[in-house]
Amino acid sequence: MEHHQISEIQVSYSPNIIDTIVSTSEISYKVALNNWNIDTIEMFEEVKIMFLNNALKIIGIYSLSKGGISSSIVDIRLILSVALKSVSTHIILIHNHPSTGLKPSKADMDITSKLKAACGFLDIKLLDHLIINKESYYSFADEGLL
Repeated sequence: MEHHQISEIQVSYSPNIIDTIVSTSEISYKVALNNWNIDTIEMFEEVKIMFLNNALKIIGIYSLSKGGISSSIVDIRLILSVALKSVSTHIILIHNHPSTGLKPSKADMDITSKLKAACGFLDIKLLDHLIINKESYYSFADEGLL
């Protein structure tokens, strides 16, 4: 029998948890806006994920994708792989609408449902999905859509 060297996978994590407790959509919006490039928020759509621990403290924010004027890619496998690596128990999906409108599209509703279901299999809670612009936000949680 031939012997093959197989790659060993190693997972490491260096936490730098922020003391802010994300207990409301307003807090998550303010944190998200502080981590967004305001100069491009009305130019193209961008998707970020906020990862939180069991105490709802922020582990980090991951820039998932940058898209075009009206859409961007949300890869659920990438979101969950980062959540698992960072040992997150809660996540918040955040994206902007360059048009500045805050009303969720059918695609926004569909991806929220898919992500919530996928998170459920891993005991990760999707706390919210925020659609943001410079002045305000739309919260799926506040609207009872989660």
